[in-house]
Amino acid sequence: MENTSTAVQAPFRSPVAPSGPRHADARPLSDAALDTIAQKISEAALVVGIGESTRFSRETFGVQDRLLHRLVHHHGFRALAIQDTVAVGDALDRYVRSGGGSAASALDGAWRPWRTVEMATTLEWIREFNRDHPNDPVRILGVKPVQTRLEDYDAVLDHVRRSAPELTEELASHLDPIRTAHHTDEHVQRHQGTHPGRPFAEHARDALALVRSLPGLGHDDDVLARMRGIVDYHERSVAGRNDYAGDAAAWAGAIGDHQRRTGTRVVYWDGIAHTSATATTLGMAAENGPRPSVGGMLREAYGDAYVSVAIGFHHGDLGVTVVPEPGADLIDATLGQVDLPAHWLDLRQDDVRRRWDGPAKLRVIGGVYDPSRDATAHTTVASLADAFDMLIHFREASAVRWLP
Repeated sequence: MENTSTAVQAPFRSPVAPSGPRHADARPLSDAALDTIAQKISEAALVVGIGESTRFSRETFGVQDRLLHRLVHHHGFRALAIQDTVAVGDALDRYVRSGGGSAASALDGAWRPWRTVEMATTLEWIREFNRDHPNDPVRILGVKPVQTRLEDYDAVLDHVRRSAPELTEELASHLDPIRTAHHTDEHVQRHQGTHPGRPFAEHARDALALVRSLPGLGHDDDVLARMRGIVDYHERSVAGRNDYAGDAAAWAGAIGDHQRRTGTRVVYWDGIAHTSATATTLGMAAENGPRPSVGGMLREAYGDAYVSVAIGFHHGDLGVTVVPEPGADLIDATLGQVDLPAHWLDLRQDDVRRRWDGPAKLRVIGGVYDPSRDATAHTTVASLADAFDMLIHFREASAVRWLP
């Protein structure tokens, strides 16, 4: 992964721009085209990463869902890996296998970008598939390790309230602000201007010191273990690490472990910076340089049996923000010159690869997107065709529908 770092720093050059309103390599995106894409994926992949340039678009999520549907129904894929915790993955897996409750309730504890009507609809059709195939079900897994939960904060507070009530107010002053990160990530709170000010990891460490001072608290006490988990959660967050990359090795390991243990083929949904088959550099954190990606580690482990698909868009109203047309140096601007509402490119074809390969910037719109800093809302790869096997592009994107 690290051997791409010097290449990413090379001067950026855009691939050859289309010579007319319809670039010869662009193919209209249709149901038949999605059948073809799914077939091409199935011919090569044990694991496929389908990445979005934004989690707020109904169109980009819709393509993920439609490809997953085809890969499950026609090509034997039997696992969906998502960026969330093991606990959330287990909850969603229980829902699609047993059908208890509703899809919306199963998503209650999920990361906010998954709590949409579109994701609930996906869970419902997976549950229906599993009802019809009880001996060959689709499984769901979260790639992030077990993390602290809101009940851990409650357990620590309850213990202190019983054993040292005079310290309860001080402990709550540390825990109450930081538990909000389980609903809205700390770095997103900073972007929104709702952050209380002091870094959450500092609050967590002070709370741990307070708990450790309690008389009679054993070294392996459950309360102490919960408090250590709270500290770890905030220290390892995007804000705590000042790094958007995530723990690529752990996430890739979770996917690979499931695939090898079960022998099933896996679809991995995430952002394009994670599903890219090479290292990426985020424009909003360019000072960190190229960061290893989950897809890059899967490419190292699986070779061409890891397939990477990137889904992007040109502009649109995403509800949470209105995204303007991309800057001329973004690959999205070049793709946007094709006179089609949606199209796709197969970068595994030698002639297409030659025309489109090279260093590339791809638009990325996340929870901290600021239209006034649109020029930083991208990820950079050293080689477009090494990072992605197929590109899917929408001219205009619209908003997902949030669950209550």
